[in-house]
Amino acid sequence: MRCCVLVLLLVACCLLVTAPLSAKSPAAPPAFAVAKHAVLGGEGWWDYVTYDPAFHRLYLARADRVMVVDSETLKQVATIPDTPGVHGVALAPELKRGFISAGGANQVVAFDQDSLKEIKRIPTGERPDAILYDPATRRVFTFNARGQSTTAIDAASMTPIGDLALGGKPEAPAADGQGDIYVNIEDKSEMSEFDGRTLKELARWSLAPCEEPSGLAIDTAHHLLFSVCQNKLMAISDTDAKKMIATVPIGEGPDGAAFDPKLQLAFSSNGRSGNLTVVHEDSPSKFTVVQTVDTALGARTNALDPKEHRLFLITADIKMENGKRAMAPNSFQVLEVAPKK
Repeated sequence: MRCCVLVLLLVACCLLVTAPLSAKSPAAPPAFAVAKHAVLGGEGWWDYVTYDPAFHRLYLARADRVMVVDSETLKQVATIPDTPGVHGVALAPELKRGFISAGGANQVVAFDQDSLKEIKRIPTGERPDAILYDPATRRVFTFNARGQSTTAIDAASMTPIGDLALGGKPEAPAADGQGDIYVNIEDKSEMSEFDGRTLKELARWSLAPCEEPSGLAIDTAHHLLFSVCQNKLMAISDTDAKKMIATVPIGEGPDGAAFDPKLQLAFSSNGRSGNLTVVHEDSPSKFTVVQTVDTALGARTNALDPKEHRLFLITADIKMENGKRAMAPNSFQVLEVAPKK
């Protein structure tokens, strides 16, 4: 009997010793680098870039037009003209429609994704900037910088539904997939949450010590928001607790954020630093900067392809003239940042 007990104890000890050795450790995040680079040229400053997986396109906001670029070759294939003060493009794939925020005209320009032809112009609040399509409500939302409001538009009928005052200058938005919308309030360093169906604000909280939050990304599975801030911080909020729970350092001059749910990585594109900060979500309460990728000066916005884990950024060769930034002629370009092979 004593022999049996000793044997069992020895087996148990062996299992305790060997179990940790056989357990798989989490895979390390991939290392990223600029994989492709193409000069497209043309005049005019830029803002958001939007990735279209169905048509393998990029939509690039360029002053008074939208440049349409093949996402595989990085060659321009079309132009959507007459979009004064354009800031961004939102896509409603089930309708095969796109929606352009024309800030200089206080309008949204709806277009057909197949033909890239304009369908309709829809009035908004003053100077629409960021734009979002929410599949849960089938509504398009513009975030009106001068009007300090959001305009809701029915994507199917292409008619405005109403406005919601936001009490400050809205920047980038994010949707939770259930009908709630979040938006950074840049001049107040706050987060606003509202119901996309009723257009009622649900919550608001401070992002301090974050200053002037711009780009925003969301992890819907873990109820987290990633705001990139002008004082070189990424502020991370818990949407259940309605508060900011952590910050991590990023580069200077961010304006775009993205989140890759499969890799559990958040990204900040930093225009004045000319780099991309890569942050790993170790857990819903722990976050680590794992890489800083050299990109290019001015590359401040981005769009993510979550299937291939690549990001697209746009910029130009920047020079200083009489103390002001100027774009070198015909130097506008697009970069693809991807995991190293």
